[in-house]
Amino acid sequence: MNIALPAEGTDLSPYLPDEHGLFFIYHFTAEGVRTKDPAQAHWTWRSYQITDLHARQEIGAEQGLPAPARDAFLAPSHGCHIDYEDGWLYGDLPDLKHDFSEARGLVHFRFAFNDTMLIGARKQPLESVDAIRKAVENGSRKFRSPSDLIEAVMGQSLDGMSSELGKLGDALDGIEDRVVRDAWHNERQALVEARRQLVVIHRQMATLTNLFRHLDHSHRDELPDLINDMAARLSHRALTLYNDGEQLQARTRLLQDELMAKLTMQSNQLLYILSVMTAVLLPMTIISGLFGMNVGGLPLVDTPMGFWVVTAVSLLIAGVTYLFVRRLGQM
Repeated sequence: MNIALPAEGTDLSPYLPDEHGLFFIYHFTAEGVRTKDPAQAHWTWRSYQITDLHARQEIGAEQGLPAPARDAFLAPSHGCHIDYEDGWLYGDLPDLKHDFSEARGLVHFRFAFNDTMLIGARKQPLESVDAIRKAVENGSRKFRSPSDLIEAVMGQSLDGMSSELGKLGDALDGIEDRVVRDAWHNERQALVEARRQLVVIHRQMATLTNLFRHLDHSHRDELPDLINDMAARLSHRALTLYNDGEQLQARTRLLQDELMAKLTMQSNQLLYILSVMTAVLLPMTIISGLFGMNVGGLPLVDTPMGFWVVTAVSLLIAGVTYLFVRRLGQM
């Protein structure tokens, strides 16, 4: 590298990058304990702001990175991928935005690591990375290798998505209860939002499952045992969440079908009421139209009780029509 990096990340902010686009740099001993002495470091973790020009220059100047890993790291796209090249595992995997971000949702975490170096980069504050950073700083967890740390980060990410699925499941329970007791009139938007979030998480779980399966099939003989085991565990967890997401999606589809059925029933009831009203008022409309014509020879014109006679006849016909239509509706 052509730019000198600080020896330790204590003076750096985990949320604001320094002049090199670096958030922090941590050194670990062979026992997985964080150390401030680079000479004792068995491996090192560096975290960058991927949109920072200086950070991109430093990553591009990293001589140890294979060209495919460097190109993938600096690529503008944010599609998920994971691959292995010359002893480096690198990829772009989903994570949850931190709580204080502008909006809750999924973003991406880029990484590349070998036995002695882990390079991470992100565009926005990530929940899982920040949780692992805090664990490193307070010494609550040990990370003997970069693969341990990446597995912990992805485990945190999967835990977060599992929690999101749990919240969505609770939301669907509430919607289902209200639908059952016919208090469903304000639930359509909530159901649409829940289904949208489920689609996003479910798609990411499917992608992760396929990525780890691809990694196993394409590089089974090249991957070290540590990475093979890590990929197998993460793949199993992603597949479990994928199946959970499928079940929740099936529930949302059933609830949506039930809501549509209730809407259809409500529309039919309104149409039935309108049809009854139209049928009842039609005879009265015809009678009023006939007696409203400005021509000679109209009956009851000179009869003092003519208005009341016509009104009574109209109401009688309307009543008979209503009873007839009601009987047709019950058949």
